[in-house]
Amino acid sequence: MKILITGGAGYIGSFTVKAAINKGYEVVVVDSLERGNKDVIDSRATFVVGDLKNKDFVTSVFAEHKFDAVVHFAGYISMGESVVNPYIYFDNNINGSLNVVECMVKSNCNNFIFSSTAGVYGNPKEIPISENNPKNPTNPYGESKLIVERILSWYQETQGLNFVSLRYFNAAGASLDAQMGENHDPETHIIPKAINSVLGNKEFSLYGDDYKTKDGTCIRDYIHVIDLASAHLSSIGKLQKEKGGFFYNVGTGKGYSNKEVMGMIERVCGITLKVKIEKRRPGDADSLVADASKIQAELGFNPEHSDLETIIKTAWEWHKRNLKLKI
Repeated sequence: MKILITGGAGYIGSFTVKAAINKGYEVVVVDSLERGNKDVIDSRATFVVGDLKNKDFVTSVFAEHKFDAVVHFAGYISMGESVVNPYIYFDNNINGSLNVVECMVKSNCNNFIFSSTAGVYGNPKEIPISENNPKNPTNPYGESKLIVERILSWYQETQGLNFVSLRYFNAAGASLDAQMGENHDPETHIIPKAINSVLGNKEFSLYGDDYKTKDGTCIRDYIHVIDLASAHLSSIGKLQKEKGGFFYNVGTGKGYSNKEVMGMIERVCGITLKVKIEKRRPGDADSLVADASKIQAELGFNPEHSDLETIIKTAWEWHKRNLKLKI
């Protein structure tokens, strides 16, 4: 089976590339390297550099390869940046996705796995959040993902495209051997930011302590990147057996506040964080916790590495190793 993985030089993409190859898939990676890192791509994959907003480029990729499925990660991911610069989020996340989907249909590749987000829900009315919760994004990033989901639904109805949209909660953690991890530039996620502040002997900025939560800090559901990669491969299996369009939350069903995350970091790493309270970031929801019962029931998905302690232990070991490699 031959699959295309867009954004395979990114954090979640690179883990999925490795997992797919280990499962026996032939993998082609497309990435612009604007925000990805070529060094993290498994050497067993075929790698093509290019911008998905360029439809001629996307067409050429599909002309050269016959794919059985596409796993689409490529996109910008920062909620805060999307509020400051919405244009690049709508341009990149929507147009890139649309070009891929259109080329798939024209080349008779009908199985699409989409990297979506829990950000499509905005501030939910109920916790935990089911897939049927109202969709009211609080930032352009979430809106861009929701628009792509709607595009997929129309292509499913009119063109017979089969898809799975995976609504991630908070991806985190690193490989168990500390060889791969999270390295965004700029980094916006709390666990790597907190760890890097310790390793760099710097102050850690906590954005907001006035949320409508138990301790004033926002609550998130964390999923280990290894488990997240597994969810994508299970989704490919789903589309091999069943046609249609499917939406799944990918989380654990347990939420942690930012203060609880910080406390676990201090305990696991044996350190004390130097914390500075900043104003909350625009567009951040109070609480995002998954109802993950649907993906468990339909895909048999059960996270193996997503307890908070394991997430932080693996991240800590990887960041320490990465720092040594830079010195």
